[in-house]
Amino acid sequence: MPLYKTITLNEETSLAIWKVDETEDKLWENIELTTHCHKRFDGMKSELHRRAFLSIRHLLTTYGYTDFDLIYDTNGKPHLKDGKFISITHSHNFTGIIVSASEEAGIDIEMQRDKILRIAHKFTPFEEYRTLANTAAIIRKLTIVWGAKESLYKIYGERGLSFLHHINVHDFSFDDNKTSAQIIYKGILSNYGIHFLEFEDFTCVYATKNKA
Repeated sequence: MPLYKTITLNEETSLAIWKVDETEDKLWENIELTTHCHKRFDGMKSELHRRAFLSIRHLLTTYGYTDFDLIYDTNGKPHLKDGKFISITHSHNFTGIIVSASEEAGIDIEMQRDKILRIAHKFTPFEEYRTLANTAAIIRKLTIVWGAKESLYKIYGERGLSFLHHINVHDFSFDDNKTSAQIIYKGILSNYGIHFLEFEDFTCVYATKNKA
């Protein structure tokens, strides 16, 4: 089982990352899908996407869950039937989930690519990053910001939320491995903690909502 990494945030919140290097047949072992998810799986043309989908079900088993414990709301946000919070991510050959009994949480994994330089203006004021030493550092930082906003979007779970206009990620240094963020949407302000880690040219960002 290529369980790549686990991180415990506190007694009630933890995450797990899977490196997908098994065959599709191998990933089917001991996995059953609901009718809904089987239809989703059958509609996936990409083998990598199918393998990622199955690996997430293996991640669920590390928390004692199966696909039958997972439900999706009308916005496509996943929930656990027992009321715990969950967020799911996949990027190429890495997948991850975060589960919490007490905190709204989101997770995102992204490959570090120069493509992000071309779309940065769509999700963050790019001028904030021009002072960085080199292009590689800018790509790393933008990937963290994008991952943070993806994680926050997953927590909020409401269509219409704008990465550029409604989500603000506070500046940070790479060595801190953490920052904070705010969402201001429809006149409501909410605050979040952000953590990040980098591995094999990928970035994982996870967020938790601050308690009032």
